[in-house]
Amino acid sequence: MAEPRLVLATHNEHKVGELRAILLAPEVGLPLNGDQIVGAASFGVPEPKEDGVTFAENALIKARALAQATGLVAIADDSGLAVDVLGGAPGIFSARWAGTHGNDRANLELLLAQLSDIAPQHRAARFVCAAALVTPDGQEHVELGSLEGRLLFEPRGEGGFGYDPILQPIGEERSCAQLSAEEKNAISHRGNAFRLLAPHIKALFV
Repeated sequence: MAEPRLVLATHNEHKVGELRAILLAPEVGLPLNGDQIVGAASFGVPEPKEDGVTFAENALIKARALAQATGLVAIADDSGLAVDVLGGAPGIFSARWAGTHGNDRANLELLLAQLSDIAPQHRAARFVCAAALVTPDGQEHVELGSLEGRLLFEPRGEGGFGYDPILQPIGEERSCAQLSAEEKNAISHRGNAFRLLAPHIKALFV
């Protein structure tokens, strides 16, 4: 197995797979292979306290902690769902909207219940992602990406994770959870942010 050169600040294997697919896409042209891009769980590094008040701040907190702990180039993202009628919430609290961090079903069900009486024309929302790169010697870069859409009244699809089953991208008849991985990555907030970050990553490995 190739020696890891890039570490992802997540213990979520779904996200590790998604980010690896985005970064290794031919159009990105990153000069690494899949074995060289690993998740934080490979190092047993605990997740730091995310006490930032923006997606960018939290992404940098995670990437800085991981770069320091591993001595490798670290990339992190902080992502969430911003609902217009809720003033941008859940926002940075998306992963713990129902009170317990990472309980996707509870978060989704609570949000749908809160918006049950909101008409379709007022259900605009977007996924937002801040992607951060931090090197062991202190270089830092942050890029932002988003995916505009509207919230459905009930979950659709078995793919993806988080709020994917209830966000329908603009111009789509399907939810994010009904898209193939390739279709989703091509338009997603995470894909957009990491494609913007890719030139900074590539510059470190050429």
